[in-house]
Amino acid sequence: MRVGLVCAHAGPSVEGSTVGTYQHVARVAAELAGRGHDVRVHERRDDPDQPESVELDGYRLERAPVGPPAPLATAELVPYVTEFGRWLAQRWSGDWTPEVVHGHYWIGGLAAANAVRETDIPVVQTFHSLGVEQLRHLGQRYDGPGERIPLERALTRAVDIAVAQCNDEVDELTRMGLQRSSVAMVPTGVDTEQFHPDGEAAPREQRARILSVGGLSPRHGQEDVIRAMRLVGDAELIIAGGPPAAQLADHGEARRLRELAERTGVADQVTLVGAVPHDQMATWYRSADVVACTPHYCSAGRVSLEAMACGVPVVGYAMGGLADAVVDEVTGKLVPPGDVRALGVTLRRLLTDNAGRFAYGHAAVDRVRCSYTWERTAGALERLYERVVSRRKPVEAA
Repeated sequence: MRVGLVCAHAGPSVEGSTVGTYQHVARVAAELAGRGHDVRVHERRDDPDQPESVELDGYRLERAPVGPPAPLATAELVPYVTEFGRWLAQRWSGDWTPEVVHGHYWIGGLAAANAVRETDIPVVQTFHSLGVEQLRHLGQRYDGPGERIPLERALTRAVDIAVAQCNDEVDELTRMGLQRSSVAMVPTGVDTEQFHPDGEAAPREQRARILSVGGLSPRHGQEDVIRAMRLVGDAELIIAGGPPAAQLADHGEARRLRELAERTGVADQVTLVGAVPHDQMATWYRSADVVACTPHYCSAGRVSLEAMACGVPVVGYAMGGLADAVVDEVTGKLVPPGDVRALGVTLRRLLTDNAGRFAYGHAAVDRVRCSYTWERTAGALERLYERVVSRRKPVEAA
């Protein structure tokens, strides 16, 4: 099958992020190519020195010369959606035409739908996050472009199937107007050859270690873990993510978190290590006794799944992808979102329960290997593509 994957963002989608949309797309492409499909990934070129086309892991990556050849924020990409769609349509009118198109994130989905609006090529869409859901959870901290929410609603009317990554997202997409039969639940995958319990661990102190992973911004909830440390006792909190360590001193959110640690009296327990390359994250997970996942919005739960694959129990907020990934009192503990006291008490109890952590860790590894491998994700997408291709239903332009 010829599959076109469209992701408007070039390279990692979030500065300092250990996991994200781009890594997801690249792995899906490689897995599908390994299953014998002819896969091409289309993204925007953001560097004039980048080649227009390159072969990677069995698939072809093609870069569209759309907009300035420089990194652009999501809001700055919106004016180039139509141009990107025209470039895709032209690219697909030659000797290679996809049988199915899969848009990623709302910008990529809009470009894909625009490109095939006059064809019968079916469109599958993974949003990775939804503006209306982010707005609900983040409130005033939501900083997405104003046109995002209405454009996402329009996009739901232009696709054959929307792929949700958690049950909360299924519910949200149906509230946005999609029929339940037009929403498929396909969780993200985990590289179990990279993330596993056996291997090196990052150096650590004798005291217990809590690890928090995510880009440095208020929506990732690191401040909740810092506040909870007052109830935890003698343990260290490592915060991984954000810009490189050398740039942390000039980073506004890093300074805010350090000031918060000072005010709450836990500064000597909190360490910010900055960005960690994704291929080194397993060593950090394995060094931790517990991984705390406290984002204010979470669609995929990738961090929790990677931690679980490394045999580390997770304490997280009962929401989104976390509520699906973490089985409460089996692979970790779930607490009400935003309940800092429950978070602190739960972390303290789990850190003192060696047998409980051991049992949770073993169950976590089994859960990931049974339900969250990339092979399973690719297989589900393959069946989904076959279903929409067999229908060959024309799509409405967004």
